[in-house]
Amino acid sequence: MTEQTINPPVRPALSEIDFNYGQIRRDMLMRRVGKVLFLLNPIISYFFLWAPIVVLVVLSFNKSKTVSVWGGFTTDWYAEIFNGTSQFTGDMVVALRNTLFIAVISTVISTIIGTMVSIALERGFFPGKKIVDAVLYLPVVIPEITQAVSLAVFFKFLFDTIQALSGQRVTLGFGTIIIGHVVFSVSFVVITIRGRLSDMNPRYEEAARDLGANEWQTFWRVTFPLILPGIISGALLAFTLSLDDYIVTFFTNGVGTNTLPIFVYGLLRKAVSPEINAISTVLLVASMVLVGFSLFIQGRGANRT
Repeated sequence: MTEQTINPPVRPALSEIDFNYGQIRRDMLMRRVGKVLFLLNPIISYFFLWAPIVVLVVLSFNKSKTVSVWGGFTTDWYAEIFNGTSQFTGDMVVALRNTLFIAVISTVISTIIGTMVSIALERGFFPGKKIVDAVLYLPVVIPEITQAVSLAVFFKFLFDTIQALSGQRVTLGFGTIIIGHVVFSVSFVVITIRGRLSDMNPRYEEAARDLGANEWQTFWRVTFPLILPGIISGALLAFTLSLDDYIVTFFTNGVGTNTLPIFVYGLLRKAVSPEINAISTVLLVASMVLVGFSLFIQGRGANRT
């Protein structure tokens, strides 16, 4: 045994320790300030996110036609929109029909392509898989204006080439808008479905193949029912993104293909009326319902797995 073990060092009494009370007070003050700032951070962030939306919804019930004066509560603007008595009813119905047509077609295409790509990336092994996986996230991370300009330049180059080779003049229209919406929607569909596939036990598929099922039967009887909540969630997300998109649609639309977001922006350039606020509120509610339903289906499917 050493001398240090036999005679351990004597700890000084608390009265003999020189406390730095000023430093302790500063540390306690910084902790309190940190807690307050930690609580204020989400409040301020959500305020800047939701305050404009709340103002929009409130002004959609304003009886006055000017946004600077509150004339009382009314639902007349919503009644005019749904009854067809609004001055914008005709053009708005056409824009809404175009919006729904583009959203449905692009959603169907995005969901089919996204499902196939998800299964290939999650279950398959092929050269260039990491490159495809990285490129797939580009529409999510790059600015939407960059994507819109690149699509416009691509279509310009493509149409000029077709005209030079065949003499046929091709213009922007529903086809170019749908392609543009599919380009940015596929990534979100793939992300949603891959999340569902990663939680699924691959032994279910292996057991089906061991029992004599081929790849096609395994997909429709085992894989597809299990990833169906993810497919529905991805489809609803793609539909919502297409329904609300303005930038890509603006750069890829042609004559007679205005959508509801473009129609609303055109009205804003003239004047801000309560009818515009009401239309925007209807779009907001529709988007929130679709996103909420998508999250509900995805969460319910995860609980069942």
